[in-house]
Amino acid sequence: MSSSPAKAPERKLLKVLDGEAFDIPPIWIMRQAGRYLPEYRELRAKASSFMEFCYTPTMAAEATLQPIRRYGFDGAILFSDILVIPDALGQPVSFHEGEGPRLDPLKSIEDAKNRLSGELDLNRLAPVFETIERVRGSLPAETTFLGFCGAPWTVAGYMIAGKSTPELAPSRLLAYRDPEFLQYVIDTLVDASIRYLVRQLRSGVDAVQIFESFAGALTAEGIGRWSIEPIKRIIDGVRKEVPGARIIVFGRGSGTGHIRYAAETGANAVGLDWGVDCDWAAKNVQSIKPVQGNLDPLAVVAGGEALDRGVDKVLKAFGGRPHIFNFGHGIVPETPPAHVEQLVKRIRKG
Repeated sequence: MSSSPAKAPERKLLKVLDGEAFDIPPIWIMRQAGRYLPEYRELRAKASSFMEFCYTPTMAAEATLQPIRRYGFDGAILFSDILVIPDALGQPVSFHEGEGPRLDPLKSIEDAKNRLSGELDLNRLAPVFETIERVRGSLPAETTFLGFCGAPWTVAGYMIAGKSTPELAPSRLLAYRDPEFLQYVIDTLVDASIRYLVRQLRSGVDAVQIFESFAGALTAEGIGRWSIEPIKRIIDGVRKEVPGARIIVFGRGSGTGHIRYAAETGANAVGLDWGVDCDWAAKNVQSIKPVQGNLDPLAVVAGGEALDRGVDKVLKAFGGRPHIFNFGHGIVPETPPAHVEQLVKRIRKG
């Protein structure tokens, strides 16, 4: 008498993206592979630069897997950086200790046309795809593997200013003074992001997230042209190549704009930043699409009762409908790893 084949473990995070709700939501954390983990710091010390770290598959794969081994999160996110795209377009990126990323800023549309490659250099990004293949073969069967890219508005901000700037002031000014130049950079990034995400999905990730880290810098009018429209084009372009691709959009600081990300981009789920009221989001955003978020990262630094209250509030607000537990932005370096253990136990009621 033959026995029936064993049932494959379910990937809860993917099921939420498809609209299913769970009593205990799946968990992953933005920047979950990072400086708060001692094993990450030890690994990072072996690379001479951050970009070398990102482009060394053995190291990047190990960084991706570390938080899965330690906490058993439901989702692993590829260890890389949003700025590998400009790097692969011909605008080299470097990181300086205490200063962040540095790029030679784009000066004009003519400068951008001369310096940026007409097509994304996938050979430059080959180490990223190798990292994906390495991680895919090492992940537990029940763990969802997430890839990602930065949204065009956010990435363009670095390319135009050459560094991180508060509220992307140079790009905002450019949107008024020379929208044709900004549109050229945005369009270039839309095409590059489609190719990059498609290759990630074909290399082994299960779903991807688009990070719009500076959505809050846009006006109510500008968010449509410079953020929502380009993201929709990326999602449409990816699904043309990979039908049914699951995609999360995180529009940090967009306030009521979260409704537009849910209704207009075509994303499967919308990430919520920690400034969004949970009850408002449950009524106005989760009623449209599954949501992800949105615990304040500093509640996890505080730990104790403050952490428990924060977790319980998020669970209560979004319970009963599709929800992925995450923070409202990335985990911060000063977070005690034991507090993350407390978080996981609280969510999983154990």
